[in-house]
Amino acid sequence: MKKNMSAVVLAVICIALIVGVFWRINSSRDVSVEDMVNLTEVQKVITIDLDKNYPETPREVVKTYNRILSCFYREEYTEEELRDLGNQARKLFDQELLDNNPEEEYFKSLKADIEDYHEKSKVIASTSVCDSNDVKYQTIDGDECAYVTASYFINENKQFSRTYQTYVLRKDEDGKWKILVFYQTEGESSDA
Repeated sequence: MKKNMSAVVLAVICIALIVGVFWRINSSRDVSVEDMVNLTEVQKVITIDLDKNYPETPREVVKTYNRILSCFYREEYTEEELRDLGNQARKLFDQELLDNNPEEEYFKSLKADIEDYHEKSKVIASTSVCDSNDVKYQTIDGDECAYVTASYFINENKQFSRTYQTYVLRKDEDGKWKILVFYQTEGESSDA
């Protein structure tokens, strides 16, 4: 009888240990998922691993860049997070654009532009990118290029306007679409 009681106690202890281990694993998993849900948009953009999960199409590259722009001009962040956002943006740039915008000059210009936005009480209210079938592809000097149009709905002191920008992307030697240049284009602007 004593042997049977010992075996039962030992079995209960083993079951309790197993249940405890499973509970601990599941509870720590829930916390990490909850932490991911509570990330700010800035933190979500910073944690995108562009080395492993680079956008596949020119349109997706511009959409990712627009998320970064929205963070620059609409969100709150630390100096370190601004630097991380800028580095994410630079990963989307073609080498020629990087060469023409050295890192320190880029950040100096970026900070000045963001400060100008804040002084004018400007906010990017929303962004949009043209449809996939509106992306124009062209071969220029042997390079595959794509033209993507994006629009930005801007709120400046409760006055709303829409601006349009065309992005020219070039496929690099790894087959990734990189932003070569961008420029403002004509489009309808309306006040509300």
